[in-house]
Amino acid sequence: MSTGDKMDCLRMGLAFCAMITATAAIAAPSTYVNDRFGTVCTFPDEIFTERQPEPENGDGQKWLTADGASLICSGIFNADDETPKGFVASENASTEPNYKVTYSKTGKNWAILSGLKGDHVFYERRLFGKDGVIRTVWIEYPSSLKSKYDPLVGAIAASLKGP
Repeated sequence: MSTGDKMDCLRMGLAFCAMITATAAIAAPSTYVNDRFGTVCTFPDEIFTERQPEPENGDGQKWLTADGASLICSGIFNADDETPKGFVASENASTEPNYKVTYSKTGKNWAILSGLKGDHVFYERRLFGKDGVIRTVWIEYPSSLKSKYDPLVGAIAASLKGP
């Protein structure tokens, strides 16, 4: 890691230092800011390289990887006044085939879910904003690639924020 990379790493915080160190190819992380909802997330763009077309409604962005992982950073209006606990309860009660929540945690204005969706691992973090917007980061990857993606998930999820 060059001196410049180390300085960038220190400016971004310890979570990104760990993420960058865990990544084979060292590159500056990319930060996405959604114009519609102000959702922000930072991720290693040397891994999530395939940016998909933005949806017409402008609610977020999706990136894919060459090995089958995906990352979505988005926002939605909280039209149903959903709460973190209510969201987690409904996901835990889901009867969707091949979908299983294995970990969940809530705070005053956030929720985290992790689990299995078929042969993929998923991780979702939601922020419930005072502005009536739910901001989400969703990361999904093949179970066979846990050792590659598990070290990245925490830092990407921790980068999620709004205005």
